[in-house]
Amino acid sequence: MALDLNPLLSFTFLQMGYHTSPKFSMASTHRSVFREVKNTKKTFSSPHKVQVTHSMPPHEIEIFKSMENWVEENVLIHLKPVEKCWQPQDFLPDPASDGFHERVEELQERAKGIPDDYFVVLVGDMITEEALPTYQTQINITDGIRDETGASPSSWATWTRAWTAEENRHGDLLNKYLYLSGRVDMKQIEKTIQYLIGAGMDAQNENSPYLGYIYTSFQERATFISHSNTARLAKEHGDKSLAQICGIIASDEKRHETAYTKIVEKLFEIDPNGTVLAFADRMRKKITMPGLLMYDGCDDDLFEHFSAVAQRLGVYTAKDYVDILEFFVERWNVEKLTGLSSEGRKAQDYVCGLAQRLRRLEERAQEKAKQAPTIPFSWIFDREVKL
Repeated sequence: MALDLNPLLSFTFLQMGYHTSPKFSMASTHRSVFREVKNTKKTFSSPHKVQVTHSMPPHEIEIFKSMENWVEENVLIHLKPVEKCWQPQDFLPDPASDGFHERVEELQERAKGIPDDYFVVLVGDMITEEALPTYQTQINITDGIRDETGASPSSWATWTRAWTAEENRHGDLLNKYLYLSGRVDMKQIEKTIQYLIGAGMDAQNENSPYLGYIYTSFQERATFISHSNTARLAKEHGDKSLAQICGIIASDEKRHETAYTKIVEKLFEIDPNGTVLAFADRMRKKITMPGLLMYDGCDDDLFEHFSAVAQRLGVYTAKDYVDILEFFVERWNVEKLTGLSSEGRKAQDYVCGLAQRLRRLEERAQEKAKQAPTIPFSWIFDREVKL
């Protein structure tokens, strides 16, 4: 995912001038809590003055319950049987083989030709993928589709668990590759993962699957783009094996994007007014990336800095954010919706006109990026990288 997640993954509107907004003070709020709490019974303060939960009316919950059979026939088909899935070991040196040490040396030799800024982005993508416990929890508490027992046979719950299992391979593969590469400080990376999972995540989806599935559609497309671009750059740096690793992860993200996009498309068919209202609400809140609360014990603005490097390298950019918005407006035929309420028509106008407004902010972000400083990243032994 970078539910990036890419991963996923991983530009936010922090780079587009929103970092002074109270809505985006959540990262610093959580960081201050980390520093202040001295024992393991940590209480994380809310980043919002008022947290809205369970906002769906009963008739919308019934819509999701009525979609069980449709999910089984149209969403579960995007899962692969475990025996037909790739596994991380398919792309890594076999520790049981006689040539293991030689293959590790070859991997490390290829990694020497890859610049530090690429590793910063790859590490950030991997850490986002490793926070899967948070993402599964987010979906499992969602009204109308929640996995009440943790092993529910419902179609919604089956999808969530199997999607999580498929996504789990992404972090495993990238983590093991980075460990073998010898280019990164694994202890700092491991601390960052622990901090991120411990911090949790409030995407402001209000336990609503309307908001949640719009969010995951966006996130899966974002992580597909991010991993595709790390694959492209790895190939340009002469490491075809790493390019294959990033590419196979991107292909998973694309398949998952298709599933989530179909769910929202069906919601537009069943409840166009409620869905366009949710789409507008979701975009007003901004699609904050799953790794927003990244922290390594050193850098209070770690996610901003990682995102800035991803922007500069063209791995995931402000332009990608706007392109994804435009893609879904067209994919879900938002401009052609009819029979909406007055509020629905306002939401439709807002969503359809948003991309043009964001393009102007994107241009400003590009100008701001030219003045970026060079800073150390603990993930690469405090070597400095330009933002």
